[in-house]
Amino acid sequence: MGRIIVDSKIRFGKPCIKGTRITVQEVLELVNEGIPFQKIIEEYYPELTVEDIKACIRYAIDLISSEDVHVEAI
Repeated sequence: MGRIIVDSKIRFGKPCIKGTRITVQEVLELVNEGIPFQKIIEEYYPELTVEDIKACIRYAIDLISSEDVHVEAI
C-alpha cells in the first residue's frame, strides 16, 4: 500500500494518501456519493491521481477482508 500511509503525526493517525493530508475516509465519502474520479480530482483534490483514489478503495477492501466476523447463534 505504498500510496496509503498511517502516521500518528498526520491527521491523528488516520490513513492518508502519501504526501498529502487527505484521508482515505474523505476520498471514500466522495466516491460513495457517486462523484466520478475525475471530478474528485478537478473539484476537490487536484493533487490526487486516479491511482490514489483506487488505492483508497483497495485499502478499504484489504481492511475489510482481513477483519474477523463473529456471528453468534440466537
